[in-house]
Parts: sequence; C-alpha cells; structure tokens
Amino acid sequence: MNRITPIIHKTRTQVVVEVLREKILSGDIAAGEPLRQTALAEELNVSRIPIREALLQLEAEGLVKFEAHKGATATELSVNHVNELFNLRALIETDLLAKSIPNMTEFDLHNAESLLLQLEDAFKRRESIASWSELNMAFHLCLYRPAQCPHTLDIVQNLNNNCDRYIRLQLVLEGSIPQAAKEHRLLLEYCKQRDVTEATQLLKSHIIDAAQAIGNLVKTKNNNSVLNKL
Repeated sequence: MNRITPIIHKTRTQVVVEVLREKILSGDIAAGEPLRQTALAEELNVSRIPIREALLQLEAEGLVKFEAHKGATATELSVNHVNELFNLRALIETDLLAKSIPNMTEFDLHNAESLLLQLEDAFKRRESIASWSELNMAFHLCLYRPAQCPHTLDIVQNLNNNCDRYIRLQLVLEGSIPQAAKEHRLLLEYCKQRDVTEATQLLKSHIIDAAQAIGNLVKTKNNNSVLNKL
C-alpha cells in the first residue's frame, strides 16, 4: 500500500523565511546587503509583520544581523574567522576542563545535567533556535567554572559569543544536532567519571570538527559566489 504524504501547511512567516534564506544562500541577497522591510514586503506581497518575524528567525540562524541605525543586513561569514575563533576555543577550553574536572562537585554535575536536558529538549523544537547557543554556552561554562579561573572564563564566553552565528548556521544547515547532542552527553559522562584524558580529547575534537564543518560550509558558499567577502 502506498503511503499518503501528509499535507504541510505553512504560515506566511515560514514561507518568507524559506524565500529569504534561499536568496541569501544563493547570492541573490549579497553579504552585507541591507534588508529593507518595506521593499521586501512589497516584493513578496505580504505585510511587514511576517517580514519582521522572518528576519528575526534568520538572525537566530546566523544569516541576518541587526545593527543600530542600519537595520537588518545579510551576515558576512569568514573561513579565517571561523578557524581563529574555534582554534582559540580548543586551546583554552580543553585546558579549563582539565583543571575543572578534579574540582567538580555533585552540585556542579547536577547543574550541568539540568542544562544539558534543557538543551536536548530545545534541539527537538525548531522554534527554539534562538535558545540553542545560549543553552550550549551555559552547559559548557558550567563544566569549566569549577576550574576557578574567572578571567579565562570571561575570554571563553566572549569567544563563544563570537562563534554564536556560526554554530547556529551549522546546526540548522548541516543537520549536526544528533552528533552534537551525543557528544555533549558523552562529555558529561566523562566528567562524572573524572576521566580528564577522554573528556579533553572529546572536547577538542568536538570543537575542531565543528570548525571544519562550518569552514567547509562557508567555503562552499563562497565558491558558488554566495558570499562576496571573507
């Protein structure tokens, strides 16, 4: 018996998101190009409300950036920027984790478990994209905090803020959520076992593999003339 494919009804906002996402990734909207809400509403024959909602969704995916006095623009992505940020993360965060694990208490591990459950739940809901990076950062910082290196932790937080759009882009476009969730769960288990070697090795590969995947994604889009500038 042939299986009947269910009919999927899309809201105006969902349709606008898909159209604008494709325009950005195909190069019809160049990196750095302003996204005028009135002009887009006229072009797509919708009101400004779904345009505004779509731009916020694309901001969560890392494809759009809002700036004061400038409005929304298509995000510029850089392979060099990816490599620099993620290599720094790999160096600093593995050192922090190695110092942190011996100091972890059951309370620390309980907090990390709670944050991981929230992150895993958010991964299941596409409308929660905006919370993915926030929860991801909170989980990692929770694992590093017992190292008692507050200044280093500030640096890590700043690096993660700069990596935010790249991480969201990878999760949305590369379908890497299952792998990320699996690695987070395994990382927490190594911390519970006080296995510094396995935990730091996994964390390093977790960060470097993400950088390679994101770099390949950005490079592919560049080679297809999707992006104008590195």
